[in-house]
Amino acid sequence: MSERLRSLGLDVGTTSTQLVLSELVIENRASGFAVPEMEIVSRRLLYQSPVHFTPLLDENRMDAPALRRLVEREYQKAGITRDDVDTGAVIVTGETSRKENARAVLEALSDLAGDFVVAAAGPDLESVLAAKGAGAEELSRKLGKDVLHMDIGGGTSNLCLLRDGAVLATGCLNIGGRLIKADGNGRVSYVSPVLAGLCPVKAGDTADRETFRKVAALLARALEMAAGLRPADELLTALSTREAAKPWTPPKQTVVLSFSGGVADCVEREHPWLVFGDMGPELGQAIKASRLCRGEYVLGAQTIRATVIGAGCHSTQLSGSTVYCQNIPFPLKNLPVVRELPERRDGPAVLALPGLKAPSYAQVTALAESLIPRLGEEALVCLEQDMAKALGQALAVRLPPNARILCIDRVKPGEGSYLDIAGPVGQAFPVVVKTLVFQDRARREL
Repeated sequence: MSERLRSLGLDVGTTSTQLVLSELVIENRASGFAVPEMEIVSRRLLYQSPVHFTPLLDENRMDAPALRRLVEREYQKAGITRDDVDTGAVIVTGETSRKENARAVLEALSDLAGDFVVAAAGPDLESVLAAKGAGAEELSRKLGKDVLHMDIGGGTSNLCLLRDGAVLATGCLNIGGRLIKADGNGRVSYVSPVLAGLCPVKAGDTADRETFRKVAALLARALEMAAGLRPADELLTALSTREAAKPWTPPKQTVVLSFSGGVADCVEREHPWLVFGDMGPELGQAIKASRLCRGEYVLGAQTIRATVIGAGCHSTQLSGSTVYCQNIPFPLKNLPVVRELPERRDGPAVLALPGLKAPSYAQVTALAESLIPRLGEEALVCLEQDMAKALGQALAVRLPPNARILCIDRVKPGEGSYLDIAGPVGQAFPVVVKTLVFQDRARREL
Protein backbone atom coordinates (compact mmCIF):
# COMPACT_ATOMS: atom_id res chain seq x y z
CA MET A 1 0.00 0.00 0.00
CA SER A 2 1.55 3.32 -1.05
CA GLU A 3 0.97 6.84 0.23
CA ARG A 4 1.48 10.07 -1.67
CA LEU A 5 2.75 13.47 -0.57
CA ARG A 6 2.57 16.67 -2.57
CA SER A 7 5.84 18.54 -2.32
CA LEU A 8 6.38 22.19 -3.23
CA GLY A 9 9.69 23.73 -4.23
CA LEU A 10 10.08 27.50 -4.45
CA ASP A 11 13.50 29.00 -5.18
CA VAL A 12 13.87 32.79 -4.91
CA GLY A 13 17.29 33.25 -6.46
CA THR A 14 19.64 36.07 -7.37
CA THR A 15 18.35 36.19 -10.94
CA SER A 16 15.26 34.02 -11.14
CA THR A 17 12.31 32.76 -9.13
CA GLN A 18 10.81 29.35 -9.90
CA LEU A 19 8.19 27.01 -8.46
CA VAL A 20 7.69 23.28 -8.94
CA LEU A 21 5.10 20.86 -7.58
CA SER A 22 5.94 17.18 -7.32
CA GLU A 23 4.44 13.96 -5.99
CA LEU A 24 6.42 11.72 -3.65
CA VAL A 25 5.31 8.07 -3.46
CA ILE A 26 6.04 6.34 -0.16
CA GLU A 27 5.90 2.56 0.34
CA ASN A 28 6.74 0.02 3.00
CA ARG A 29 9.61 -1.97 1.46
CA ALA A 30 9.84 -4.55 4.26
CA SER A 31 8.24 -7.99 4.09
CA GLY A 32 4.97 -8.65 5.91
CA PHE A 33 6.76 -10.21 8.88
CA ALA A 34 9.47 -7.55 9.30
CA VAL A 35 9.62 -4.13 10.92
CA PRO A 36 8.11 -1.55 8.50
CA GLU A 37 10.67 0.20 6.33
CA MET A 38 9.09 3.30 4.78
CA GLU A 39 10.90 4.70 1.75
CA ILE A 40 10.34 7.36 -0.88
CA VAL A 41 10.24 5.12 -3.94
CA SER A 42 9.48 7.65 -6.68
CA ARG A 43 9.29 11.36 -7.38
CA ARG A 44 7.18 12.81 -10.18
CA LEU A 45 6.97 16.44 -11.31
CA LEU A 46 3.38 17.65 -11.53
CA TYR A 47 3.96 21.28 -12.44
CA GLN A 48 6.88 23.56 -13.35
CA SER A 49 6.45 27.32 -13.46
CA PRO A 50 8.12 29.52 -16.05
CA VAL A 51 11.42 31.07 -14.99
CA HIS A 52 10.59 34.54 -13.61
CA PHE A 53 13.05 37.34 -12.91
CA THR A 54 13.22 37.85 -9.13
CA PRO A 55 11.41 41.16 -8.45
CA LEU A 56 13.60 43.70 -6.69
CA LEU A 57 12.93 47.15 -5.26
CA ASP A 58 16.62 47.97 -5.53
CA GLU A 59 19.96 46.17 -5.23
CA ASN A 60 19.47 45.62 -1.50
CA ARG A 61 15.76 44.74 -1.21
CA MET A 62 13.37 42.26 -2.77
CA ASP A 63 9.82 43.28 -3.71
CA ALA A 64 7.82 41.15 -1.26
CA PRO A 65 4.33 42.06 -2.55
CA ALA A 66 5.36 41.31 -6.14
CA LEU A 67 6.82 37.97 -5.07
CA ARG A 68 3.65 37.08 -3.25
CA ARG A 69 1.54 37.93 -6.32
CA LEU A 70 3.87 35.83 -8.46
CA VAL A 71 3.49 32.81 -6.17
CA GLU A 72 -0.29 33.23 -5.98
CA ARG A 73 -0.51 33.23 -9.78
CA GLU A 74 1.60 30.08 -10.00
CA TYR A 75 -0.59 28.34 -7.40
CA GLN A 76 -3.60 29.11 -9.60
CA LYS A 77 -1.85 27.76 -12.70
CA ALA A 78 -0.86 24.59 -10.82
CA GLY A 79 -4.45 24.21 -9.57
CA ILE A 80 -3.51 24.01 -5.89
CA THR A 81 -4.05 25.83 -2.59
CA ARG A 82 -1.83 25.89 0.50
CA ASP A 83 -3.89 23.04 1.99
CA ASP A 84 -2.83 20.78 -0.90
CA VAL A 85 0.86 20.99 0.05
CA ASP A 86 2.32 18.36 2.41
CA THR A 87 6.05 19.06 2.34
CA GLY A 88 8.86 20.75 0.43
CA ALA A 89 11.04 23.83 0.73
CA VAL A 90 10.86 27.57 0.15
CA ILE A 91 14.43 28.77 -0.19
CA VAL A 92 16.04 32.14 -0.74
CA THR A 93 19.34 31.46 -2.47
CA GLY A 94 22.54 33.12 -3.67
CA GLU A 95 22.92 36.86 -3.24
CA THR A 96 19.16 37.14 -2.63
CA SER A 97 19.61 35.57 0.82
CA ARG A 98 21.77 38.58 1.68
CA LYS A 99 19.12 41.16 0.87
CA GLU A 100 18.16 43.37 3.79
CA ASN A 101 14.58 42.11 3.83
CA ALA A 102 15.15 38.39 3.11
CA ARG A 103 13.58 37.27 6.38
CA ALA A 104 10.59 39.58 5.90
CA VAL A 105 10.02 38.20 2.40
CA LEU A 106 9.90 34.64 3.68
CA GLU A 107 7.47 35.69 6.39
CA ALA A 108 5.28 37.29 3.72
CA LEU A 109 5.21 34.00 1.82
CA SER A 110 4.81 31.73 4.84
CA ASP A 111 1.00 31.70 4.89
CA LEU A 112 1.01 30.48 1.28
CA ALA A 113 3.40 27.68 2.03
CA GLY A 114 1.20 25.09 3.73
CA ASP A 115 1.80 23.47 7.07
CA PHE A 116 5.09 21.82 6.23
CA VAL A 117 6.82 23.87 3.57
CA VAL A 118 9.97 25.29 5.09
CA ALA A 119 11.64 28.67 4.76
CA ALA A 120 15.34 27.99 4.41
CA ALA A 121 18.49 29.54 3.10
CA GLY A 122 22.12 28.55 3.32
CA PRO A 123 24.86 27.57 0.89
CA ASP A 124 25.36 24.07 2.28
CA LEU A 125 21.69 23.18 1.78
CA GLU A 126 21.64 24.86 -1.63
CA SER A 127 24.68 22.88 -2.76
CA VAL A 128 23.08 19.55 -1.89
CA LEU A 129 19.69 20.41 -3.39
CA ALA A 130 21.27 21.60 -6.66
CA ALA A 131 23.40 18.46 -6.94
CA LYS A 132 20.38 16.24 -6.40
CA GLY A 133 18.13 18.25 -8.69
CA ALA A 134 20.73 18.20 -11.49
CA GLY A 135 21.25 14.44 -11.22
CA ALA A 136 24.84 14.60 -9.93
CA GLU A 137 24.01 12.38 -6.95
CA GLU A 138 22.79 9.60 -9.26
CA LEU A 139 25.70 10.21 -11.67
CA SER A 140 28.23 9.53 -8.90
CA ARG A 141 26.53 6.19 -8.21
CA LYS A 142 26.39 5.26 -11.89
CA LEU A 143 29.99 6.13 -12.73
CA GLY A 144 31.58 4.92 -9.53
CA LYS A 145 33.72 8.07 -9.58
CA ASP A 146 33.87 11.19 -7.45
CA VAL A 147 31.68 13.92 -8.93
CA LEU A 148 32.13 17.62 -8.15
CA HIS A 149 28.92 19.48 -8.92
CA MET A 150 29.04 23.23 -9.52
CA ASP A 151 25.75 25.13 -9.54
CA ILE A 152 26.71 28.50 -11.03
CA GLY A 153 23.94 31.06 -10.66
CA GLY A 154 23.58 34.80 -10.70
CA GLY A 155 25.47 35.62 -7.52
CA THR A 156 27.10 32.46 -6.17
CA SER A 157 28.48 29.08 -7.19
CA ASN A 158 27.49 26.21 -4.90
CA LEU A 159 29.84 23.24 -4.77
CA CYS A 160 29.03 19.66 -3.79
CA LEU A 161 31.49 16.75 -3.86
CA LEU A 162 29.85 13.33 -4.08
CA ARG A 163 31.01 9.71 -3.93
CA ASP A 164 28.63 6.82 -4.58
CA GLY A 165 25.67 9.13 -3.96
CA ALA A 166 26.98 10.37 -0.60
CA VAL A 167 27.91 14.01 0.05
CA LEU A 168 31.55 14.38 1.03
CA ALA A 169 31.79 18.17 1.17
CA THR A 170 29.95 21.36 0.26
CA GLY A 171 31.11 24.89 -0.36
CA CYS A 172 30.18 28.23 -1.88
CA LEU A 173 32.00 30.90 -3.87
CA ASN A 174 31.01 34.46 -4.77
CA ILE A 175 31.01 33.67 -8.47
CA GLY A 176 28.01 34.23 -10.72
CA GLY A 177 26.72 35.77 -13.90
CA ARG A 178 25.13 38.84 -12.35
CA LEU A 179 28.08 40.13 -10.36
CA ILE A 180 28.24 42.74 -13.13
CA LYS A 181 25.07 44.04 -14.78
CA ALA A 182 24.47 46.43 -17.65
CA ASP A 183 21.47 48.56 -18.59
CA GLY A 184 19.79 48.94 -21.96
CA ASN A 185 22.03 51.87 -22.84
CA GLY A 186 25.19 49.79 -22.71
CA ARG A 187 26.32 51.18 -19.35
CA VAL A 188 27.43 49.15 -16.34
CA SER A 189 24.59 49.50 -13.82
CA TYR A 190 25.89 47.32 -10.99
CA VAL A 191 29.14 45.77 -9.78
CA SER A 192 28.93 43.42 -6.80
CA PRO A 193 30.98 44.43 -3.75
CA VAL A 194 32.58 40.94 -3.80
CA LEU A 195 34.60 42.07 -6.84
CA ALA A 196 36.15 45.02 -5.00
CA GLY A 197 39.88 45.01 -5.67
CA LEU A 198 39.59 42.22 -8.23
CA CYS A 199 38.48 44.16 -11.31
CA PRO A 200 38.55 47.79 -12.52
CA VAL A 201 34.89 47.90 -13.60
CA LYS A 202 32.57 50.35 -11.82
CA ALA A 203 28.96 51.47 -12.21
CA GLY A 204 28.60 54.07 -14.95
CA ASP A 205 31.38 52.67 -17.14
CA THR A 206 30.68 51.70 -20.73
CA ALA A 207 29.94 47.96 -20.87
CA ASP A 208 33.01 46.76 -22.75
CA ARG A 209 32.96 43.13 -23.93
CA GLU A 210 36.70 42.62 -23.62
CA THR A 211 36.63 43.80 -19.99
CA PHE A 212 33.73 41.44 -19.26
CA ARG A 213 35.77 38.60 -20.79
CA LYS A 214 38.75 39.37 -18.56
CA VAL A 215 36.60 39.35 -15.42
CA ALA A 216 34.92 36.12 -16.55
CA ALA A 217 38.33 34.50 -17.12
CA LEU A 218 39.36 35.55 -13.60
CA LEU A 219 36.25 33.92 -12.12
CA ALA A 220 36.77 30.76 -14.20
CA ARG A 221 40.32 30.57 -12.84
CA ALA A 222 38.95 30.59 -9.29
CA LEU A 223 36.59 27.75 -10.22
CA GLU A 224 39.59 25.82 -11.58
CA MET A 225 41.26 26.26 -8.18
CA ALA A 226 38.11 25.05 -6.42
CA ALA A 227 38.14 21.92 -8.60
CA GLY A 228 41.80 21.20 -7.82
CA LEU A 229 42.84 21.92 -11.41
CA ARG A 230 45.07 24.86 -10.52
CA PRO A 231 47.03 25.62 -7.32
CA ALA A 232 44.83 27.63 -4.95
CA ASP A 233 45.95 31.14 -4.05
CA GLU A 234 44.47 34.31 -2.52
CA LEU A 235 41.93 34.61 -5.37
CA LEU A 236 40.05 31.55 -4.14
CA THR A 237 40.15 32.89 -0.59
CA ALA A 238 38.87 36.32 -1.70
CA LEU A 239 35.90 34.78 -3.52
CA SER A 240 34.91 32.29 -0.81
CA THR A 241 31.69 33.12 1.03
CA ARG A 242 31.54 33.51 4.78
CA GLU A 243 28.19 31.72 5.14
CA ALA A 244 29.37 28.16 4.39
CA ALA A 245 29.80 25.90 7.42
CA LYS A 246 33.43 25.10 6.50
CA PRO A 247 36.01 26.60 4.14
CA TRP A 248 36.13 24.77 0.82
CA THR A 249 39.06 22.39 0.36
CA PRO A 250 39.75 21.54 -3.30
CA PRO A 251 39.69 17.78 -4.01
CA LYS A 252 43.11 16.15 -4.37
CA GLN A 253 41.85 13.37 -6.62
CA THR A 254 40.58 13.58 -10.21
CA VAL A 255 36.84 14.26 -10.31
CA VAL A 256 34.09 14.31 -12.91
CA LEU A 257 32.68 17.82 -13.13
CA SER A 258 28.95 18.48 -13.33
CA PHE A 259 27.41 21.91 -13.99
CA SER A 260 24.01 23.48 -13.40
CA GLY A 261 22.60 26.96 -12.85
CA GLY A 262 21.82 29.71 -15.31
CA VAL A 263 25.47 30.08 -16.34
CA ALA A 264 25.61 26.37 -17.25
CA ASP A 265 23.19 27.12 -20.09
CA CYS A 266 25.88 29.39 -21.54
CA VAL A 267 28.68 26.78 -21.53
CA GLU A 268 27.74 24.70 -24.57
CA ARG A 269 25.73 27.40 -26.32
CA GLU A 270 26.99 30.89 -27.16
CA HIS A 271 24.52 33.73 -26.57
CA PRO A 272 24.72 37.40 -27.57
CA TRP A 273 27.00 38.79 -24.91
CA LEU A 274 24.55 41.25 -23.30
CA VAL A 275 21.32 39.39 -24.02
CA PHE A 276 20.61 38.96 -20.29
CA GLY A 277 22.04 42.31 -19.23
CA ASP A 278 24.90 40.69 -17.32
CA MET A 279 28.18 38.81 -17.71
CA GLY A 280 26.58 35.34 -17.62
CA PRO A 281 27.22 34.47 -21.30
CA GLU A 282 30.88 35.52 -21.04
CA LEU A 283 31.34 33.50 -17.84
CA GLY A 284 29.82 30.43 -19.50
CA GLN A 285 32.21 30.74 -22.44
CA ALA A 286 35.18 31.34 -20.10
CA ILE A 287 34.31 28.09 -18.31
CA LYS A 288 34.10 26.28 -21.67
CA ALA A 289 37.60 27.52 -22.59
CA SER A 290 39.09 26.72 -19.17
CA ARG A 291 40.61 23.59 -17.66
CA LEU A 292 37.18 22.80 -16.23
CA CYS A 293 36.03 21.49 -19.61
CA ARG A 294 39.23 19.72 -20.70
CA GLY A 295 38.55 16.61 -18.67
CA GLU A 296 35.41 14.60 -18.04
CA TYR A 297 32.41 16.87 -17.48
CA VAL A 298 28.63 16.91 -17.98
CA LEU A 299 25.86 19.47 -17.94
CA GLY A 300 23.25 18.50 -15.36
CA ALA A 301 20.02 16.85 -16.40
CA GLN A 302 18.56 20.12 -15.11
CA THR A 303 20.52 23.35 -15.33
CA ILE A 304 18.63 26.50 -14.38
CA ARG A 305 15.93 24.43 -12.61
CA ALA A 306 18.31 22.21 -10.63
CA THR A 307 17.92 23.91 -7.23
CA VAL A 308 14.14 24.30 -7.34
CA ILE A 309 13.68 20.66 -8.43
CA GLY A 310 16.00 19.63 -5.62
CA ALA A 311 13.87 21.67 -3.21
CA GLY A 312 10.60 20.22 -4.47
CA CYS A 313 11.65 16.61 -4.99
CA HIS A 314 14.65 15.93 -2.76
CA SER A 315 14.44 18.12 0.37
CA THR A 316 12.29 15.63 2.30
CA GLN A 317 13.67 12.45 3.84
CA LEU A 318 12.05 9.85 6.07
CA SER A 319 13.07 8.87 9.56
CA GLY A 320 13.36 5.23 10.55
CA SER A 321 10.10 3.38 11.19
CA THR A 322 10.82 2.21 14.76
CA VAL A 323 10.23 5.59 16.38
CA TYR A 324 8.38 6.90 19.42
CA CYS A 325 5.92 9.80 19.67
CA GLN A 326 3.81 11.07 22.57
CA ASN A 327 1.81 14.33 22.91
CA ILE A 328 3.49 16.02 19.93
CA PRO A 329 1.54 18.70 17.99
CA PHE A 330 2.66 18.41 14.37
CA PRO A 331 4.11 19.96 12.33
CA LEU A 332 7.25 21.00 14.20
CA LYS A 333 9.12 23.84 12.51
CA ASN A 334 12.56 25.44 12.79
CA LEU A 335 13.76 23.27 15.68
CA PRO A 336 17.44 24.03 16.31
CA VAL A 337 19.70 20.99 16.45
CA VAL A 338 22.06 20.88 19.43
CA ARG A 339 24.69 18.40 20.60
CA GLU A 340 24.43 19.57 24.19
CA LEU A 341 21.34 21.13 25.78
CA PRO A 342 22.03 24.47 27.48
CA GLU A 343 20.87 25.00 31.06
CA ARG A 344 18.46 27.70 29.91
CA ARG A 345 16.52 27.43 26.64
CA ASP A 346 14.42 30.00 24.80
CA GLY A 347 12.32 27.28 23.16
CA PRO A 348 12.29 23.65 22.08
CA ALA A 349 15.41 22.11 20.57
CA VAL A 350 16.30 18.71 19.18
CA LEU A 351 19.13 16.86 20.89
CA ALA A 352 21.15 15.04 18.20
CA LEU A 353 23.00 11.93 19.37
CA PRO A 354 24.93 9.21 17.53
CA GLY A 355 23.12 6.49 19.51
CA LEU A 356 24.30 2.93 20.04
CA LYS A 357 24.38 0.06 17.58
CA ALA A 358 22.37 -2.93 18.89
CA PRO A 359 22.19 -1.55 22.48
CA SER A 360 21.32 -3.72 25.45
CA TYR A 361 18.35 -2.99 27.72
CA ALA A 362 20.75 -1.75 30.39
CA GLN A 363 22.41 0.65 27.95
CA VAL A 364 19.07 2.08 26.77
CA THR A 365 17.80 2.66 30.32
CA ALA A 366 21.11 4.19 31.37
CA LEU A 367 20.97 6.61 28.42
CA ALA A 368 17.35 7.54 29.23
CA GLU A 369 18.17 8.25 32.87
CA SER A 370 21.16 10.40 31.88
CA LEU A 371 19.03 12.45 29.49
CA ILE A 372 16.04 13.20 31.71
CA PRO A 373 17.76 15.90 33.83
CA ARG A 374 18.70 17.71 30.60
CA LEU A 375 15.50 17.13 28.61
CA GLY A 376 12.88 17.79 31.27
CA GLU A 377 9.32 17.16 30.09
CA GLU A 378 10.02 18.04 26.45
CA ALA A 379 12.18 15.23 25.13
CA LEU A 380 12.96 15.75 21.44
CA VAL A 381 15.78 13.43 20.35
CA CYS A 382 17.27 12.62 16.94
CA LEU A 383 19.53 9.57 16.70
CA GLU A 384 21.74 8.25 13.93
CA GLN A 385 21.51 4.61 15.06
CA ASP A 386 18.28 2.59 14.92
CA MET A 387 17.17 2.76 18.57
CA ALA A 388 14.55 5.53 18.78
CA LYS A 389 11.59 3.43 19.84
CA ALA A 390 13.45 1.72 22.67
CA LEU A 391 14.79 5.05 23.98
CA GLY A 392 11.37 6.71 23.69
CA GLN A 393 9.72 3.93 25.68
CA ALA A 394 12.42 4.16 28.34
CA LEU A 395 11.86 7.92 28.61
CA ALA A 396 8.06 7.53 28.73
CA VAL A 397 8.06 5.31 31.82
CA ARG A 398 10.30 7.80 33.63
CA LEU A 399 8.48 11.02 32.67
CA PRO A 400 4.96 12.27 33.52
CA PRO A 401 2.09 11.18 31.20
CA ASN A 402 1.77 14.73 29.82
CA ALA A 403 5.44 14.91 28.78
CA ARG A 404 6.11 15.62 25.10
CA ILE A 405 8.36 12.90 23.69
CA LEU A 406 9.60 12.43 20.16
CA CYS A 407 12.47 10.09 19.33
CA ILE A 408 13.40 9.57 15.68
CA ASP A 409 16.38 7.84 14.11
CA ARG A 410 18.29 7.32 10.86
CA VAL A 411 18.59 11.10 10.47
CA LYS A 412 21.98 12.80 10.67
CA PRO A 413 21.61 16.60 10.86
CA GLY A 414 24.72 18.72 10.56
CA GLU A 415 26.01 21.20 13.11
CA GLY A 416 23.94 24.39 13.09
CA SER A 417 21.02 22.72 11.33
CA TYR A 418 17.30 23.07 11.93
CA LEU A 419 14.62 20.41 11.55
CA ASP A 420 11.06 20.51 10.30
CA ILE A 421 9.14 17.34 11.18
CA ALA A 422 5.68 16.44 9.90
CA GLY A 423 3.13 13.98 11.26
CA PRO A 424 3.73 10.30 10.55
CA VAL A 425 3.45 8.68 7.15
CA GLY A 426 2.92 5.02 7.98
CA GLN A 427 5.31 4.60 10.88
CA ALA A 428 7.95 7.08 9.73
CA PHE A 429 8.17 10.88 9.93
CA PRO A 430 8.95 13.18 6.99
CA VAL A 431 11.91 15.35 7.95
CA VAL A 432 13.57 18.35 6.30
CA VAL A 433 17.10 19.17 7.48
CA LYS A 434 17.97 22.78 6.70
CA THR A 435 20.38 25.58 7.42
CA LEU A 436 19.14 29.11 8.08
CA VAL A 437 21.69 31.79 7.33
CA PHE A 438 20.17 35.20 7.91
CA GLN A 439 22.96 37.36 9.23
CA ASP A 440 23.25 40.92 10.42
CA ARG A 441 24.27 42.96 7.39
CA ALA A 442 26.70 45.16 9.29
CA ARG A 443 28.48 42.19 10.81
CA ARG A 444 28.76 40.47 7.44
CA GLU A 445 30.46 43.46 5.87
CA LEU A 446 33.15 43.74 8.54
